[in-house]
Amino acid sequence: MSLPMDVEGPAAPPRSNGELVFAEPWESRAFAMAVALCEAGVFTWREFQAALIARIERQHDTSTDWCYYEHWLGALEDVLAGRWAVRGHDVTARARELAQRPAGHDHEQR
Repeated sequence: MSLPMDVEGPAAPPRSNGELVFAEPWESRAFAMAVALCEAGVFTWREFQAALIARIERQHDTSTDWCYYEHWLGALEDVLAGRWAVRGHDVTARARELAQRPAGHDHEQR
């Protein structure tokens, strides 16, 4: 399946020379989760785009601090919660649990 991903406009992911850009590993994971869940039929790409645009527009109205993939992750949470695939407090609890892990916990130490 090929998703109709925007290359311009508020929902367009950051790119450099046409390639997607991720500043942190979690950003690529959040991106991949949304794409995989959409391809699995959990939600449509249009639903996700609408949630992402809504998140971006709300943020632009209230703050100068801005991180595209924080909005991406928030939109994913919104869509999943709206589909009753997960409950919002479950996402929050899991995020807190993961945040408690030490840096490099999932990488082999050499």
